[in-house]
Amino acid sequence: IEKKVREVEQFYLNTSKKQANSSKGGSASKDKDKDKERQVTQAKKQQQDATSKETAASKRMQELIRQFGKILNQITQHKWAWPFMEPVDVKGLGLNDYYEIIEKPMDFSTIKKQMEAKDDSGYRHVREICADVRLVFKNAMKYNDEKNDFHVMARTLLAKFEEKWLQFLPKVAEEEKRREEEEADVQLSMQLAQEATYAKMAREISTELFEADIHLEDLREQLVQRCRKMSTEEKRQLGTALTRLSTDDLSGALEIVAMSNPGFVANAEEVDLDIDAQVPFSLSSLHNILSAPQASIWSDKCKIFTFDMAFCCSE
Repeated sequence: IEKKVREVEQFYLNTSKKQANSSKGGSASKDKDKDKERQVTQAKKQQQDATSKETAASKRMQELIRQFGKILNQITQHKWAWPFMEPVDVKGLGLNDYYEIIEKPMDFSTIKKQMEAKDDSGYRHVREICADVRLVFKNAMKYNDEKNDFHVMARTLLAKFEEKWLQFLPKVAEEEKRREEEEADVQLSMQLAQEATYAKMAREISTELFEADIHLEDLREQLVQRCRKMSTEEKRQLGTALTRLSTDDLSGALEIVAMSNPGFVANAEEVDLDIDAQVPFSLSSLHNILSAPQASIWSDKCKIFTFDMAFCCSE
């Protein structure tokens, strides 16, 4: 139960911090509470829809990539595209400083392979392809000076590509906005589902604690009922034994009395202990502790409880 309580407390502590950071003040209205309850009811269904939404979004992105492929074909079919179709033959052309200048080589055959890849190595977003297309031309412009034919060809094709990309960009922006909204809905659904889960856990903890309290009270009543009454001689012996205790052990004995007698002040400077006025449970507890060989009242509370059970519940 303690583990569950800590988990619930931590969740609501984190939630409170998030709400405090995002809140602009004011108290929640009843309408908001009702709306939240309605959202919690829908949370499970929304969470189930999250996977299907992600799958649908992936398919839409693949369609955008397919459409982007048409732009790519137009660029690669240009008469000046041939130098950029395959990786630069660094060794064959004797470009010894190429890898010192170009950090990430790129060409259209590599781009095509990644577009057609079926595993995780493929492109997941059309902007990734766009970045690589730009890299093809910028690498050529970086390695070759402005008057070089390859530099001029790369700059010309890059301008044509940017023009076509601007025409295609609204479709990309629309899809990104839609994805962002769907992801926000998924996050909200997950948050509401978590709140519902922890609210249920809190109710269950409350029930468990209530039942535990009732059970402990029943056990206490049973112990009190089963504790046999002490004879006058036993009470006298108990009183005598108490007077022989050390200061620390006497304090422990008085605390045992205080557990069954809330009005009894165990740590007062002067204590008037009426043995005859004590309940059987207290007397039995003291008897067991004092009669145990070399017992220490403070040593182990679990042992005290064990002794009480053995004495009080014996037939």
